[in-house]
Amino acid sequence: MDYYTLVLGSIFALSFLYTLAKLCSRGNKKLPPGPSPWPIIGNLHLLGAKPHISLANLAKLYGPIMSLKLGQITTVVISSSTIAKQVLKHQDQVFSGRFVPNALQAHNHYKFSVAWLPVCPQWRTLRRILNTKIFSSNRLDANQHLRSQKVKELLAYCEKCSQEGKALDVGQTAFKTNLNLLSNTLFSKDLADPFSDSKVELKDVIWGIMAEVGKANLVDFFPILEKIDLQGIRRRTTILSGKLFKLFDGLINERLEEKRMFHGERSDVLEAFLNISEENPEEIDHNHIKSMFLDLFGAGTDTTTSTLEWAMTEILKQPRIMKKAQAELAEIIGKGKPIEEIDVSRLSYLQCIIKETLRMHPPVPLLLPRRVEQDVELCDYIIPKGSQVLVNVWAIGRDSTFWDDPLVFKPERFWSSDLDMRGKDFELLSFGAGRRICPGLPLALRMVPVMLGSLLNSFNWKLEADIEPMELDMEEKFGITLAKAHPLRAIPSPL
Repeated sequence: MDYYTLVLGSIFALSFLYTLAKLCSRGNKKLPPGPSPWPIIGNLHLLGAKPHISLANLAKLYGPIMSLKLGQITTVVISSSTIAKQVLKHQDQVFSGRFVPNALQAHNHYKFSVAWLPVCPQWRTLRRILNTKIFSSNRLDANQHLRSQKVKELLAYCEKCSQEGKALDVGQTAFKTNLNLLSNTLFSKDLADPFSDSKVELKDVIWGIMAEVGKANLVDFFPILEKIDLQGIRRRTTILSGKLFKLFDGLINERLEEKRMFHGERSDVLEAFLNISEENPEEIDHNHIKSMFLDLFGAGTDTTTSTLEWAMTEILKQPRIMKKAQAELAEIIGKGKPIEEIDVSRLSYLQCIIKETLRMHPPVPLLLPRRVEQDVELCDYIIPKGSQVLVNVWAIGRDSTFWDDPLVFKPERFWSSDLDMRGKDFELLSFGAGRRICPGLPLALRMVPVMLGSLLNSFNWKLEADIEPMELDMEEKFGITLAKAHPLRAIPSPL
């Protein structure tokens, strides 16, 4: 009897000490509120096919800062502009680490990519090169003729479709325009033919990479499975990115041979990168160059294409918006005349349409995931070391405490608003903020308005198959970017 009493007493004492330790631990590391996790899977079952929506709904229950256990990973989700400002501005340094998806281990991309490297001397060097060699005002001004030419080619293709009475895939057409714009800026050559379906594989490769990286990957939630690659995501990403790297290797070798044979220089980005690599090989090598090109093609084509397609979708859903935008364009530019980048500042309603599109359809709805490298205090909570941090800009853009009628596409809401998209106003965070803000923001803010305005000032548009505007499909497809689930197909006709 004494033996059993001793055993039971010991079990009780150990249980009490364990519970006390847990309570003390919670007292020292108070996590933000959140749903109770299930054994092993944690809260994974709550994410669903559209995590940005699921997380926004959970935030209504648990608040604008909440914690979830996704497998083995503690994840903190920010769903208000006030706390986003705290994270991305006031405590930007401690929240500037990256939570790297396992898919990006393909070809060690994460070790050379400015998007995924931690903030370190190498990251600062690459960021400086991007800011000075591609996205500075001087560089963008110097390449304006290229963007103008690509928009003319876009309109020529739309004119061809108009004459044939044929619908075009708005997203795919915009993608090819953006692809050729980037490829000319980087390599001084087109990589897609906007008048045919040739080289469609390149589009499929880029979109394939973005899709794989954006998939829910069990390895990201259970790092213990890293070597197994259960879903084959890393394997497929390796194959797809290998195709792009092979293309980039060919372009680099071709340019090196050209430089050796003719001793001439081009004024594009590849030339600038190779010169830096030759003069300061410790700053940038061919691996960095190829990874930066992969980042640029992924972010520079996918996000801009998504924004343009969503803008056209919302405009076609509400024909009055198209008429209002066309009236502004006719008055300020002249009906049917080409739009230049310098004109955009005078096109107030067009800018309102783009802001409203980015509010309702942010290209990267959860931004790129961040990671804290040490315990961090935030709003009286403790974010444990190694936690993933997500900023739900989709939810922030639909926050009814700030936006009136947040589910209604209403460009007029920005008429009397000075809200900006450059990372200073945290209610409109489509491109992020702080040191991790999207480096391609200056190019996007030039390209999207000119493309959209040119399409509206050159043609009338209607949905194919006589679909009524209110029947237009608005389904989203979640990935690293927020695409339309079903492509927008529309028929251009003369104004």
